[in-house]
Amino acid sequence: MTRIEVLERELARYTTRKDSNNSSMPPSKDENRPPRTSSLREKSNRKAGGQPGHEGKTLEMAETPDKIIEHHSCFCPECGKDVSELPFEFSGKRQVIDIPPIKQVVTEHRVYRCKCTCGKVVESDFPPGVDSPIRYGNSIETLIGYLSVRQYLPFKRLQEMLNDIFAVQISEGGLHWLLNRLASKGVDAYEMIRQNVMHSRVIGTDETGVKINGVKHWLWTWQNNRATFIVPSTNRGTTTINESMSGISGEAVLVHDCWKAHFQTPVKKHQLCTAHLERETKYLEERYKVAWPVRFRNILREAHKLKKQFTPTDYYYPNHPRSLLEKELDNLLSEPLDPKHKELIAFQKRITKYRDHVFTFLYHPTVPPDNNGSERAIRNVKVKQKISGQFKILSAAENFAILRSIIDTAIKNNQNVLNALNVIADYKRI
Repeated sequence: MTRIEVLERELARYTTRKDSNNSSMPPSKDENRPPRTSSLREKSNRKAGGQPGHEGKTLEMAETPDKIIEHHSCFCPECGKDVSELPFEFSGKRQVIDIPPIKQVVTEHRVYRCKCTCGKVVESDFPPGVDSPIRYGNSIETLIGYLSVRQYLPFKRLQEMLNDIFAVQISEGGLHWLLNRLASKGVDAYEMIRQNVMHSRVIGTDETGVKINGVKHWLWTWQNNRATFIVPSTNRGTTTINESMSGISGEAVLVHDCWKAHFQTPVKKHQLCTAHLERETKYLEERYKVAWPVRFRNILREAHKLKKQFTPTDYYYPNHPRSLLEKELDNLLSEPLDPKHKELIAFQKRITKYRDHVFTFLYHPTVPPDNNGSERAIRNVKVKQKISGQFKILSAAENFAILRSIIDTAIKNNQNVLNALNVIADYKRI
């Protein structure tokens, strides 16, 4: 090799842009590589904001105001005569909504004793819950749980808010202790939620990574239309499923993505999340510029349309449009693909393996085609970590899981979240 060739090779090595083909850089870092996941929402011709005909909302007057201030004129602006003694008639009203000054209320409990004629000293008892010389009440406990778990406030900002608005000063250790106390009262409700989900006919499940003191853990959820059960775990495999869902209904349909551990759950049927599959095909379409992913996605969308047209009896009897879709899918899965399109081939093999779980929602009226409910259930921990940072200890993640399960379940049942936490705070385990 001549000196010129050596220099040209060295120059090419330093001027060529690095990618996954000429360096150790992972493929995900390649420029112009399509994102793995992207929104499935398509653009419409509608303008942003409220659409014509939508139900508007406006500030309405209260029928029974808490305070009424009457205003009467004293003098006539024309002649200056005193009119304060003249009869007045009502001519109009306006209302101002405001919040009164908020301050803490300290309640002191006193006990007394006396000496009976028999010589016995009789002393009264402190009420249940008043078990130390000074303590924070249940309302503060509820508010801290609400602000931390529902509104995702970090401890520093939570301390600031309690001090600035309520004149209540609580240390970080005190906040931890109160969250522990509230979560411990919610253990029974947490178990009731688990039982509700475990014995339902349709169950959605998902998991996501969560950092606890710098170490990766997993936050799992199992949920239905009425309840959400969330649990943190060190394990992303079947160990967590066996521990958390022991006794799950064998007649249930489990809705989830293609994570292999979910297929080990002892249920009757599975439904793959078609939203996940659509996002994958969108990536594969942009990656390889071929029609196969588009055709697969169109089959899924036609299945969604078909479900909306189904009557209750269509699910349980032979249906010609459904049979056509299944045949079209089988034909697509049997088509040979370009050997260079390795990710697309892997996707085809995976769908072929789980072929029986693609159209389960066309055989059961209550089974959804996607797992969006489970994704919403665990998305909140990502929001929590974005705002507040990682959990420092496992018990903090467990407290979050307990209280968030209760909060999400209350929301699904159209209950006031603060009231639901109040019920938990007032609960006394026997």
